[in-house]
Amino acid sequence: MLHAGGDSKRVPWANPMGKVFLPLPYLAADDPDGPVPLLFDHILAIASCARQAFRDEGGLFIMTGDVLPCFDAFKMRLPEDAASIVTVPITLDIASNHGVIVTSKSESRAEGCIVSLVNDLLQKPTVEELVKKDAILHDGRTLLDTGIISARGRAWLDLVALGCSCQPMISELLGNKKEMSLYEDLVAAWVPSRHDWLRTRPMGELLVNSLGSQKMYSYCTYDLQFLHFGTSSEILDHLSGDASRIVGRRHLCSIPATTVSDIAASSVILSSEISPGVSIGEDSLIYDSTVSGAVQIGSQSIVVGIHIPSEDLGTPESFRFMLPDRHCLWEVPLVGHKERVIVYCGLHDNPKNLIHKDGTFCGTPLEKVLFNLGIEEIDLWNSCATQDRCLWNAKLFPILTYSEMLKLASWLMGLDDSGNKEKITVWRSSQRVSLEELHGSINFPEMCSGSSNHQADLAAGIAKACMNYGMLGRNLSQLCHEILQKESLGLDICKNFLDQCPKFQEQNSKILPKSRAYQVEVDLLRACGAEAKAIDLEHKVWGAVAEETASAVRYGFKEHLLESSGKPHTENHISHLDRVFQPRRTKVELPVRVDFVGGWSDTPPWSLERAGCVLNMAITLEGSLPIGTIIETTNLAGISIQDDAGNELHIEDPISIKTPFEINDPFRLVKSALLVTGIVEENFIKSTGLAIKTWANVPRGSGLGTSSILAAAVVKGLLQISNGDESSENVARLVLVLEQLMGTGGGWQDQIGGLYPGIKFTSSFPGIPLRLQVVPLLASPQLISELEQRLLVVFTGQVRLAHQVLHKVVTRYLQRDNLLISSIKRLTELAKSGREALMNCEVDELGEIMSEAWRLHQELDPYCSNEFVDKLFSFSQPYSSGFKLVGAGGGGFSLILAKDAEKAKDLRQRLEQHLEFDVKVYNWSISI
Repeated sequence: MLHAGGDSKRVPWANPMGKVFLPLPYLAADDPDGPVPLLFDHILAIASCARQAFRDEGGLFIMTGDVLPCFDAFKMRLPEDAASIVTVPITLDIASNHGVIVTSKSESRAEGCIVSLVNDLLQKPTVEELVKKDAILHDGRTLLDTGIISARGRAWLDLVALGCSCQPMISELLGNKKEMSLYEDLVAAWVPSRHDWLRTRPMGELLVNSLGSQKMYSYCTYDLQFLHFGTSSEILDHLSGDASRIVGRRHLCSIPATTVSDIAASSVILSSEISPGVSIGEDSLIYDSTVSGAVQIGSQSIVVGIHIPSEDLGTPESFRFMLPDRHCLWEVPLVGHKERVIVYCGLHDNPKNLIHKDGTFCGTPLEKVLFNLGIEEIDLWNSCATQDRCLWNAKLFPILTYSEMLKLASWLMGLDDSGNKEKITVWRSSQRVSLEELHGSINFPEMCSGSSNHQADLAAGIAKACMNYGMLGRNLSQLCHEILQKESLGLDICKNFLDQCPKFQEQNSKILPKSRAYQVEVDLLRACGAEAKAIDLEHKVWGAVAEETASAVRYGFKEHLLESSGKPHTENHISHLDRVFQPRRTKVELPVRVDFVGGWSDTPPWSLERAGCVLNMAITLEGSLPIGTIIETTNLAGISIQDDAGNELHIEDPISIKTPFEINDPFRLVKSALLVTGIVEENFIKSTGLAIKTWANVPRGSGLGTSSILAAAVVKGLLQISNGDESSENVARLVLVLEQLMGTGGGWQDQIGGLYPGIKFTSSFPGIPLRLQVVPLLASPQLISELEQRLLVVFTGQVRLAHQVLHKVVTRYLQRDNLLISSIKRLTELAKSGREALMNCEVDELGEIMSEAWRLHQELDPYCSNEFVDKLFSFSQPYSSGFKLVGAGGGGFSLILAKDAEKAKDLRQRLEQHLEFDVKVYNWSISI
């Protein structure tokens, strides 16, 4: 757990790509001094965030605080050899309730990033303090401490050295029950003006001596946004406010039918089991709980960690617990106690307000609550006159049996006035704790263990239902990860699911894709620790994808490609040439494609099961069609192949061409084309030979669809020379099969991009056969001219093979990764929006769509960008409306859409002259 001093900041991570992940809920009253966190489960770490910020190098990257930052980590450049803290300009009224960073007025450039030296740290400063410390910026704002801290280089090494030698320090802290603040103590060690204060703190002298030689810098970001989660009411506001559209309202939960329960659709239920007979009101949050049938929860309430045993409550007729609207209820284990304690308060109670100054409990003035219940102040507070009497330090919450605590909770909340004397007697005689005591006595190991076991049980139940009643639509890999948290039985549960796989596959063989069934088995094998078997079975996964793809394009993959049976091919209807040699020659030249948006939705098995949409464009490079083939008949038997790299091969017996091919075979593309077109099975190759020459005047790993378009050229040429069906639709289908045969995988957008001229919007509709609909955009001369003037096609010089990325993305889809599925769905929506933008000649809007697509691609694969690409786009941003890498990313070509023609000329000149960017800006035109 990351403890951050008086503010008790324990906060999860943000998604660095702009999508918000909700933090773990706080059960906190409206306390201006900060939240009272009473639940800690997991810190959600987005590893790609730190990876991008640190450029794949080591270091410490921490995000603490009661806010959820939303930012693009690809734009973050942190100092390489120092500690740093991310700040953002904020108005003085907001700063008065938060931490403020005081920096030097002069900026410095540390390893290429602009930063300022941190001079001081302020906590909730007044305006007078800000003026005195010279903390106000020239625009009247000040720098807010975001809680994002990093340590790199020597600062990181000092921290590691301290960590390796700090066991005595930790033992002393635990033994003395002292507290060291990450947020205040650790950071203060890097700020010399705080050293005197730090030496008065526990272990402060050690921190100063170990870390004090390094300095801390402030990295100010102006585009960082965040949601504040200081109180429970703010959490509910975010869940039901503007962010509600991205809130998942049900996750890892068991909910009864609507006919036996009353659960509002707007309620958020996470990691919880709800029994029949429960009522949950609108906009309430239930987390990590088991709610029995004798419970009624009002609207706008929060319930966390509650596990109500139904056997202790009797029948709903004998006792029903009700939590009113706008209340919080939570349960925590305490150190030294077998029993747990149930705690409750009003959503807007401020526990620090004094009893005689607006102090409330459950929304009612605290004085009135005590009067109504007959409780004396001496019952809650000791006789010390100097003690501030407030809800925070009131010994209010009894530690009793579960049913007794619930009954007293109803009494204390003013919901049950029957048997008042009996209840107050039980309450007075019980051991009671205050929120203050609770805060320092929570048994966190037991809490985390109990939460993990609870979530494991829920995951096991969901996985069981998925296999018994469903179609494996859940992410079994993720569920197994949850199940394995169960200390003793998790592995046995996973093994039981694995044993059920053969029976499940047999029962659902007609409707469940084999690729999905095999992937589930792979995931279960890995969960059971059988990694070697999982690796072996992965071959079946990809074989099934290939077979399903071939089936979807109405091609007998198994019969004609794997077995090479020699049966006549019926689909392509290749005519049998006379046995007398006839000289024939064909030349096919094709453009490359650049994709604006929609890639990945064209890739099997997504495109075999869900609709796909891609917006792309065919272009020439440097005035020519860069990809082509020449195929001619020869009077020599066999097939000769030659590529533009000087590789040559002569195949005496074409029937000998069989799959699978070696991964480093330079001729596997042409060999695969010979198979999918059926050429090797035709009689005419017995009396005539073929000479095939190929070329691609495009840098390797370009991302322009070169491999697929070259395959399309060869397939088209082979069909032309043999009088087969050379229509673009048929060629595109065959290339889809060809890529599965090669083992590279891939979708339909590359060959569509090269085979069909101009700009087009292509949709695919799943089924057998797979249907493709190519809709050309009738671009006006003005639109074509504007695009050709504003769009820069830039080769980055970075090379990456797309199939490496494809393997990861397809695996995540086969696992039913929800984030991946939602991202690809969004890409298809953006493709439709991009089409509309171009049809309306709104080129700037296309740039915004390209940039959003690029962010989504980074969610699909965090490694599709790199430091060089980040710098390139950062440099281009002032000149551009949008940018992205084409294809799968990771290198190759980039598209940069300039704000206007003049900006395009200026940017091109600057890129070509910039010493750091060894890039080439290509001349291009739309291939019409």
